[in-house]
Amino acid sequence: LSPVCLGSLRRAASINAEYMGAYKNATNSQESFRISATGTIPNLDAHHRIVKKLKLQGVPYEIHKNTCFIKGMFSSKLEVAKFLGAKIRTVSKIRGTIKAPSGDGGSFRATMEDKAKMSDIVFLNTWTEVKPETFYNPICSLLYENKENFLSMKNSATLKKQRGWSKPAKTDSEYGQPIVRGVRKFAKLRIPRAIQGSLPYKSKPKQEAAKSKRQKERERKRAIVMSKEEKQVKLLLQELGTLKNFRKARDRELKLKALAKKAKIDAPIQAARLAKAREKEKVPTAWPLV
Repeated sequence: LSPVCLGSLRRAASINAEYMGAYKNATNSQESFRISATGTIPNLDAHHRIVKKLKLQGVPYEIHKNTCFIKGMFSSKLEVAKFLGAKIRTVSKIRGTIKAPSGDGGSFRATMEDKAKMSDIVFLNTWTEVKPETFYNPICSLLYENKENFLSMKNSATLKKQRGWSKPAKTDSEYGQPIVRGVRKFAKLRIPRAIQGSLPYKSKPKQEAAKSKRQKERERKRAIVMSKEEKQVKLLLQELGTLKNFRKARDRELKLKALAKKAKIDAPIQAARLAKAREKEKVPTAWPLV
């Protein structure tokens, strides 16, 4: 935001009119006025409020579906009561609304559009009122005929230049301590059994026994560095194994197709044989009298 100040004018001015502030120092060899400020007149009301942006942030400490409990944004229940119904949002763009205070430390309950995460930071964009300092210092000494002996008040820039002072640092404008975040530990990926069956063997989870510290150290020390000829031999063996597996899979597929074709041809013959066998095995229900 651009700086805003209050001032009084001798004549009436219109809104959005340009203004320019200038001064002249009579104690040195300054010949003309020097421009000190320029701007635009946004309003002619002397009682309007001047505000600036304020961003408050907090962190969630308890989450239940779309309900979230947030702390660190306010310091008391009274502050929470002033912002009931205010809109909040998280770093992941999940919006919410402040509902009611919870506890005595300024924590509150909020309703979110979606389930938030414990690692999210919640922001509240608001405004705070700024009261500019009033100052009025009329100087009538410049009306005298002899202006050489007149000593005017020096501004801060002149005093800093003469005495070698540095610009005072504003504590509220300084950056705080660097935020040190811990390393996040994500849970292991759990694949449902219904999906494991359709995965290739390479992607299926393996049941491997945990290796001891001594085994890991032994494997680390016995690292084998192959020469160029050994790499070529290994690559050749891998290619031969891949070709062998391809041929075996192809032969298996051809064999299954041949068996299916033979079964289709032999199906009527087998059905006739089965019917003839059943006719022979038939036993009469009643024997004739002799």
